Amino acid sequence: MEGVPLVPRNAVSAGEPGSRIIVWTMVRDGYIYGIVFLALAVALWWFTGGLWPALVPVALAAFFLWFFRDPERTIPSGPGLIVSPGDGVVTETIVINTPEGARQRISIFLSVFNVHVNRSPIAGVLSSVRYQKGQYLNAMNPASADQNEQNIATVTGNGYEVTFKQIAGLLARRIVFNFKEGDTMERGQRVGLIKFGSRVNVLLPAEAEVRVKVGQKVKGGSTVLAFMPEGDRQ
Repeated sequence: MEGVPLVPRNAVSAGEPGSRIIVWTMVRDGYIYGIVFLALAVALWWFTGGLWPALVPVALAAFFLWFFRDPERTIPSGPGLIVSPGDGVVTETIVINTPEGARQRISIFLSVFNVHVNRSPIAGVLSSVRYQKGQYLNAMNPASADQNEQNIATVTGNGYEVTFKQIAGLLARRIVFNFKEGDTMERGQRVGLIKFGSRVNVLLPAEAEVRVKVGQKVKGGSTVLAFMPEGDRQ
């Protein structure tokens, strides 16, 4: 699957006053959409001679520049921590049966107002990644976890593995994932994004201690979803 790399963020020192500029706080797609709609606004203003026709594309440009924001996050340190791969609201925490045995599943709904950059829940090696075509059901519908277009990635590290699904929603029409099997990933590292409303499901070992509850808001890379006890890590 073709991926769109995220904009690099190492060009300026975070400690320098005024060094944070918009070019380092947005996914590249934001500029593409923003420039297109701003160009359309200028064209409408030029050919019609009025400002009103240009207001809609200006508003859309502002929305896309805001939607593709990519804020810095403080990544928790410490062994056994599993962080959220995305921003949103926890809609489900249950135990499910899989061919590999019992697993805990945490579902996170990302509305159109959330940051849509996704991050790795743990440090380790990307042991598998699989893209699956599918439908575009509303991401609030539990059936979307199995039937919608999705990208399924498993990261293995410290003797256990965590799988997370990027699931397209009703408005989402593209999933971006920028890594391949065998790549090394860090906890909280940016891995891709889902464009517009969507869902992220996280499958954890049955032994993991869940630290979030239904209805809780989480932030990708910084909110601890669960803790893996020392005795259950190889």
